[in-house]
Amino acid sequence: MDRRWAGLINQYGPGLSQSQTGSSSSSAPTSGSQSSSGSGTLSSVDTIPVTLPSVPEEPEPQPWGRLLPMARGFRSHDCIEDQYLFGRGSKCNYVLDDPDDRGSNKFRIYSKKHFRIYRDGSEVFVEDYSNNGTFVDGILIGKGKKLPLVNNAVLALAEQRNKVFVFIDLMFDDQSTLPKELQEKYLLTRRIGTGVCGEVRLAFERSNCKKFAVKIINKKNFQSEGTEIEILQRVDHPCLIKTEDFYQTDDSYYIVLELMEGGELFHKVKSQQQLNESIAKLYFYQMLRAVQYLHSNGIIHRDLKPENVLLSSQDDVCLIKVTDFNQSRILEEAVLMRTLCGTPSYLAPEVFTHASTTGYGLAVDAWSLGVLLFVCLGGYPPFHESFGRQSITDQIIRGEFTMVQSKWKHVSDQAKDVVRKLLVVDPSKRMTIDEALLHPWLQDHVMMETAHRLMYPSGDVSAAVVTTHK
Repeated sequence: MDRRWAGLINQYGPGLSQSQTGSSSSSAPTSGSQSSSGSGTLSSVDTIPVTLPSVPEEPEPQPWGRLLPMARGFRSHDCIEDQYLFGRGSKCNYVLDDPDDRGSNKFRIYSKKHFRIYRDGSEVFVEDYSNNGTFVDGILIGKGKKLPLVNNAVLALAEQRNKVFVFIDLMFDDQSTLPKELQEKYLLTRRIGTGVCGEVRLAFERSNCKKFAVKIINKKNFQSEGTEIEILQRVDHPCLIKTEDFYQTDDSYYIVLELMEGGELFHKVKSQQQLNESIAKLYFYQMLRAVQYLHSNGIIHRDLKPENVLLSSQDDVCLIKVTDFNQSRILEEAVLMRTLCGTPSYLAPEVFTHASTTGYGLAVDAWSLGVLLFVCLGGYPPFHESFGRQSITDQIIRGEFTMVQSKWKHVSDQAKDVVRKLLVVDPSKRMTIDEALLHPWLQDHVMMETAHRLMYPSGDVSAAVVTTHK
């Protein structure tokens, strides 16, 4: 996390950073550079023999897919462009007609615009334009609808039995190692995230093209998978990531999660440098509600950070969801955590000072939320190795941070008060999640109405009450 903030850290003025940035430039030309002037033409007298370096030829574009014919009168087709239209019409990229028997009646069953194959990123789809049907592996797509096209998929036109093409994905990623049930229900495509224990891949539900995220966890690299999976299957809150399906093999776990199209909060903050206070408040309220729910169900997250907060869309006003329960624990009654885990810059002081002795409790999440709010409002982390001579750990243990005037001058005193009360070193004096929700800064009824509308679009106001699963 710290290196990813480096570009912003250097902007905060003298006194914060030990390292000084600099730049060097040179006006002298390089030894191989030459200058020339003149009309740009040479007379026959001026002409001298010159051996020109060979210009490398542009590489020919390589096809990403290939359609092989399965019926007489059809021909193979390489897919190089991003999309192709198939039909009887003369303006189609691939005209459905027998070159050896032009105007053959057998082709009249096809529409003038029958279907389209197109590529969106690394995914391939087929869209049906016909009245009498386009089938993928026996499944009718339906006019105006689409389905993903995978390696070795068979296309049938007009009738389910009229198989005309087999699609060869030349960028094929072998999915034979996936659980059979997962393969049958979902098509896994490109990687959209990585972590210590595995990766996250974009997936499409084969029946309707709905997008999901599949978290693949290597059992060898992850000893706490049982806890994360139990928590994912146990929680049910609009601001916590939802589990759709779960599969496993001898080597891996496959957790199918809802996809959040807006990406990580981290990227949002970094791209905007700092969030508008009203948007930060909307997001933070939802985070508080999510953590309140976890705590009411005896769950401590232990790794709250901008990378683990996902946004439902690219819009500023949107639903957020807390994710990644790798480090989470289900707290048994009167049990305190005694392990050092989580992301260092977001860890509470007691994790460093009391982890091996008296342990720590739910208050560690309140501290992490304080760091998170600081990042949203200020656009930089409160604890960083570039700030002063102390290590990050020492800065956290002492609770020493600086609100740079240029970054915080437009932030309200109430917002700053929330940050300061969450970043209290003594956990017994630190503001709790419930107290934060009652803070005057969060008593913004317009914001709360917006948040509840996002969280409960069905209008079930009663669902906004915190519920506990026993």
